[in-house]
Amino acid sequence: MKSRDIAIAGILLATGAIMRYISLVIPGPIVSNLVIAFYCLAIILIVPAFGEAVGIGVVAGIVCALISHSVFPPANLISEPVGAVVCLLAYTALKGRVGLAPGIATLVATLASGATFVAVAALAIAPTILTKFPSLGAFVLVTAPIVVLTAVVNGGIAQALSVPASRALARGRNP
Repeated sequence: MKSRDIAIAGILLATGAIMRYISLVIPGPIVSNLVIAFYCLAIILIVPAFGEAVGIGVVAGIVCALISHSVFPPANLISEPVGAVVCLLAYTALKGRVGLAPGIATLVATLASGATFVAVAALAIAPTILTKFPSLGAFVLVTAPIVVLTAVVNGGIAQALSVPASRALARGRNP
């Protein structure tokens, strides 16, 4: 990965981290995760290799695990690499064919990340979840709308920012 691409990914991950930190004022077992929108935007802008996308996801997972009040922050260490890979695969499949490729790829990536997070948390800390919810199904019913709403918001953010961001990057390449 070029140093310019690393800088782009770093800046976007930092922006997502700031947004995640601000979102901590919202209580709940899981909160919306705007870091996903920004790491997806990084993936959309630089279209990294598979391993590089995994690396972006790992860094995002660390950021999300450190800045969290969810039921099981370490689940981010699995869910964010999954989301990053899904974003890369979805965007690669859609770019050039669908005008909404950035938004769709981010929406699908957020759904994949959120579903992975919920599954990992449910498996890892089921006894703890069952002290707060009557069943694992109830936990999923409470968290599913948060994941879906976050996916829609993240998709909108990535779609709205992808064109101006790509234009700004293209302008920066031509002195």
